[in-house]
Amino acid sequence: MTQQQYTITELAREFDVTPRAIRFYEDQGLLAPSREGSSGLRRVYSSRDRTRLKLTLRGKRLGFTLSEIRDLLNLYESPTDTVPQLHAFLTTIAEHREVLERQLEDLNATLEDLAQYETQCRAMLEENSAAASGQTPAKRAKA
Repeated sequence: MTQQQYTITELAREFDVTPRAIRFYEDQGLLAPSREGSSGLRRVYSSRDRTRLKLTLRGKRLGFTLSEIRDLLNLYESPTDTVPQLHAFLTTIAEHREVLERQLEDLNATLEDLAQYETQCRAMLEENSAAASGQTPAKRAKA
């Protein structure tokens, strides 16, 4: 059974990233394509590389650094005892969770503030519109 192979263009298209981004991840040690062709310039990515790229992009979306992503990827490929690595990774996850929860609290507070400002602005616009047409709020309520 032959292993699935991918070109840089295929991976870039599948994950909606640029070939340059894929080459950058390769430079950072996250991907390790084989080389083909007479000069060895053509990159050939394996299923392993595809999975590592997928996990790298997911890690970036979650706010992990490339170093943290590399550690996570290496964790799953380590043949040695992974208990200390798992503890370290859980610590990293907990730290990221705290940051995201604080950001969520900030976002919720900001959304509440914006809703109040929006309500105030709409009320002021309504008052200005009524004043321009000569209606007072009491006259409008009767109408």
